[in-house]
Formats: sequence, structure tokens, C-alpha cells
Amino acid sequence: MDSKSVKEFIRNEVPDWDDELIATSRFKAFSGQKSDWEPKFQFWKNLIIKISGHFGIFIISPSQVKNEWFNRGGLTPLCIDQVLFLMYNEGEVTRISDMKEPYSRRITQLFHKVKRLMNRAITPDSILLEDSVVLTTLLKERKDELVKCLSESHWNLNCVVTRKKFESMCGGQKEAYAVLSYLSEFGKGRYFSTNKKELIEGIKVSLSSEVVSAISSLDFDTLHLIWTQEKLQQQLDVIDRRWEMSRQSALASLKSGNKKLALRHAREMKLGTESREKCNSLLNRVEEVLSVIANAESTKKVAEAIQIGARAIKENKISVEEVQLCLDELDEIIDSQKQVEKAIESAPYLDTEDEDIEEEFMKLELEFGNENLEDLNPETGVSDTAGIDQSLADALSNLKLVDAPAKESAIQNSRMPAKSKELNNPMLEAA
Repeated sequence: MDSKSVKEFIRNEVPDWDDELIATSRFKAFSGQKSDWEPKFQFWKNLIIKISGHFGIFIISPSQVKNEWFNRGGLTPLCIDQVLFLMYNEGEVTRISDMKEPYSRRITQLFHKVKRLMNRAITPDSILLEDSVVLTTLLKERKDELVKCLSESHWNLNCVVTRKKFESMCGGQKEAYAVLSYLSEFGKGRYFSTNKKELIEGIKVSLSSEVVSAISSLDFDTLHLIWTQEKLQQQLDVIDRRWEMSRQSALASLKSGNKKLALRHAREMKLGTESREKCNSLLNRVEEVLSVIANAESTKKVAEAIQIGARAIKENKISVEEVQLCLDELDEIIDSQKQVEKAIESAPYLDTEDEDIEEEFMKLELEFGNENLEDLNPETGVSDTAGIDQSLADALSNLKLVDAPAKESAIQNSRMPAKSKELNNPMLEAA
């Protein structure tokens, strides 16, 4: 990480960084009561975490932090060693040597644990001598990002990856060591290896809230297949690069007029194409086997879920008839929902054709005795007739007629003798 980029970030994050008076106060060592230096401690601690988070690192060098990050014209803050020491005591910083050894056997891990307990004492001066320390808050964030990334490509509760892939996802060997140590500490990750003509190392990670399951023979076979898949993919990349180089050489030879050399490069391209086809065929076969394994594990999970459901039914004394009744009710609800959806889909739209409107209009005229529509509003003049017809046509375009009994009932309910005598409505009299 470039110290110049760090200093630019600091100036953007701390506007008064170049203020001489404030900088002099900040660069002093802690003294007096805690209330005096607590704000200064919080400032440096938050700044260290912000810088590390911005540049995507969670392992820092104490000496680099003091002498490069916060070097201001040759002056370095005298309180950084105390800041890191307090962060260490609060659990926000840990040493690499204090972390659990993730790649060793259990007996070796016990020895390391005893050694850490014996060498627990640490002073503000000694922490600056450490080669690197880990920011635990950012370590947890990196672990969460790793699990999320693995969950997007794996559907099971546990996944197996090669050590090389794990290190590339974590950002390096040292970073992978810290992440795996953290996972191992809480039982969420486990290292294992197998030796089939070559040492193959893998990591098994839990993608759920449960601890990672024990290493099985299937895990060893899966690791070998994944390792083979990565090797084949690497070989494909090499073949593609060589093919492209041969292609460029062939074109250059043709331009220079050397047809014999161009022909030789063309033969290399042909051999490369054949090698790529063979390698790609092997890769497809390996990926197919891995897919079969993943599907088999999913089927196993479904079978286990069915067994758990059957066990729960027995424990709660639920009869088969009650379960079937619930399923039948669920089917009825689904059928009703489908009928509603079909009715909505078959409903008339606003863009009904004029012929349909005229047909509905003729039915109404026959039903009400072919009465004159102009008498519905005697006060309206002839000029308003077109507007009434248009409004009626718009209304009828969305109208869905009911059965005859319902129509007759609606007509009978709408009779109002007193008002019909006063208005002398011919339509109501005819009814």
C-alpha cells in the first residue's frame, strides 16, 4: 500500500490534519487521567480502522503505521504504541502469534495454545516490535464476505475449496491464515489434506450458523475433483495463451513473406486446438461428476427433511387423516385462486370493438321495450344526445350482463311508483 495514497486519504478524512497547533497536541504521548487522553485515543483508533477498511486490509504493521502512515514532516505520533496497546487489551487488535494454528494437528494446536498462555505478557513498546497485527473488527467483516461469496456458488450447508482458492479469496497467505484461524476458533472452518501423487490441501467451511461437519471420505474425493478441475482450467488458460502467441507469430510471418515459418506456426495452432478440445472434454466430465455429487447431497437433505417431518408428526400425535385434510384444504385454496385469476384474465377490456357495443345496446333496447333514449333526460337538448350516447357506449363497453332472474329482480327493485307518476317516465310505466 502506497503511503502517499494513505496521506491523501488522511487529509480528506481529517480536514485539520495540517493545523500545527492541533497536530502538536495529537502527536504527544498519553499522560494524566483517562478523561484527558480518551478523546485522543478514540481519534487514532478510528483513523487506523478507517484507513485499513478503505484500502481493504485487516493486517497492519505497527512500525509502518507509526513511521509511514502518520509521518508528518519527519515527526511521528508518540502515542501510537499506547493506542495499539489499548486496542490489544480491548480485543480490537490481536497478534498473529496469538491466533490458533489452523494448519496443524490437534496436538500441535494444544502446544501452541500453552505457549501463547505462557507468553501472554505484552507491553506498549513490545507491540511495535511485532511484524504484523490483526484488526479483529475488519477480520470479522472479511470472514463474512468470504462466507457470502461461497454461499453464492454453493447450495449446501458446507463447502470444500482448495487451499490455493481459499488464499486467493482472502487476499494472500497471511490473510488466509488469519481468516481460517478465526473460523477454526469457532468451529466454522477446518483444514484437511490428501496425498494422491501430490499433496492436495483443502478447506471445509460451514455456510450456516452450525459448526462445520467432520471430514468424510466424500470430502476427500470432492477435494480431489475440485483440485483436478482447477488444474485443467489452468491448463486451458496456458493453451489459449500459446495459441494466441502462435497466431500472432503466424500473422507476422505472413506479413514478412516467410510462408514456411507461418505454416509452422499454423501447425502449432492446430495442435493447440486439438489439445484444448481434449482438455475441455476432461474438464466437462469433472464438472459433471461434481454436479452429480451436489445433487446427491441436496437429495440427501430432502430425504432427511422428510424423515424429520415424519418424526415430528409422530411426536405430536398428528394422524395421517389430519395431514391429508390440511393438504386438501390447501388444494381448494389454490384452485380458488386459479379460478379468480382466470376470471380476471377473461374480463372484458376497455378496447372493446364497436360491434360488441352495438350488440349489447340492441339487447338492452329489446329488454326495456325499445324505449326512446332521449326521454331519459327531457331537459337535455338535441345537441347533448351525442354526448349521452358516447357516455352510454363507454359504460356498456365494460358491462357484463347477469342472468335473466337477476335482471328482473333488479328492475323490480328499481320501481318507484310515487316518483314515476310525478315524472311521467314512460320507461317505468312500460315496466
